[in-house]
Amino acid sequence: MSSTPRSTLSLKRAATPTGDDALEERLHKVLANAGLGSRRLLEQRIAGGEILVNGQAAQTGSSVRAGDRVEVDRKQFVVATDLQERAQVLMYHKPEGELTTRDDPEGRPTVFEKLPQLNGSRWISVGRLDVNTTGLLLLTTDGELANALMHPSHELEREYLCRVHGEVPDEALEKLKAGVELEDGPARFDEIHVVSRGGSHCWFRVVLHEGRNREVRRLWDAMGFLVSRLKRIRYGNVELPRGLRPGQSEALAEDAVKSLRELSGAGPAQPTLTLKPVLHQRHTPRGVTEIRPANEAPHAWTGVRHDEARELTAFDRVRPDDFNSRGKRRRGPPRGEVNGNVLKPDRPQRKQRKNRRGVAPGQELPSVRTWFAGDKRPGGGQNRGQGRGPGGGQNRGQNRGPGGGGRGGPRRGGGGNRGGSARS
Repeated sequence: MSSTPRSTLSLKRAATPTGDDALEERLHKVLANAGLGSRRLLEQRIAGGEILVNGQAAQTGSSVRAGDRVEVDRKQFVVATDLQERAQVLMYHKPEGELTTRDDPEGRPTVFEKLPQLNGSRWISVGRLDVNTTGLLLLTTDGELANALMHPSHELEREYLCRVHGEVPDEALEKLKAGVELEDGPARFDEIHVVSRGGSHCWFRVVLHEGRNREVRRLWDAMGFLVSRLKRIRYGNVELPRGLRPGQSEALAEDAVKSLRELSGAGPAQPTLTLKPVLHQRHTPRGVTEIRPANEAPHAWTGVRHDEARELTAFDRVRPDDFNSRGKRRRGPPRGEVNGNVLKPDRPQRKQRKNRRGVAPGQELPSVRTWFAGDKRPGGGQNRGQGRGPGGGQNRGQNRGPGGGGRGGPRRGGGGNRGGSARS
């Protein structure tokens, strides 16, 4: 009697990843798709031990899967599955003088400086254009789609508008369509359409199904003609919009992206791996965790509260009482008694002039008054000059009246110093 094997139930059984969790990709490819650099540079950084995977230094040729943690330049990322159905395709109108490389040792401008910024991905150019060539340049975030669009086996058409110096005979056009031998092999134009002829130059529309380096210019140069203007107006089934000005970009619609994917033979979108940044990262020094006493509710917190305390210190500043709402000291006329002189409250105060250097506000010397001992008269002493009245000279500022002397004369019943009220 044969016994059937019994299955052992255990919680320690190794779980095999299924579905998208089983997807693995090379680390340098995932980092490049996330826009962290070129694959060659990332391979050098991995070999130097600068990139960590799950807390360990990554090795050259290592792979990652969804859920792994990657640390680059003290920034943490998590590997996640990304569907390329959301891949973007951008149409860029390249002006003359810009390069299609990311970095230029000479510091010349590149097309990537004017493209929209991306989070978690980067723009990949579909082919290249010369520095003097203008027109349509396609860029995408899907590396597989970019490779399919550039591969020679798919034979996607490229259409250019070119201006050629001199008169171009029909025999030269036929030779260009039949094929011309170049340094890297034979090449030809699939189609040649005459736009205009006459004068010192001619305009043509040419179509070819490959994109070798400077192929259009070299074909015309092999026939002895110089191309002075070259502009790409179509790539596959994507045409350069008329309203798109040089230096501007426009995103391709989703249905157009699907059509372009089918035309290039890229097939349906496949899931791939990318990096997602870990949000709310905080580098707190170790050993600062504190526990509240037992008489309070059990709670643990870290050194974050010290950061909050530093922020609250900005509101602990006490403003002195001698500051107004604008934070400046009040500068008004002195009040009360200053150097023995009592200011009258009903006396209008004149606007103080700017103090001289070295004299503090409110410490100006009072005006000096001089009194002279006058003759014994019923009115007191004399002042500058003799008065007009029979009573002799009085102080300045006295009202005129009978029996008074000095300017204005004494008050009624006698006169004295200013403010005096002697009565006879």
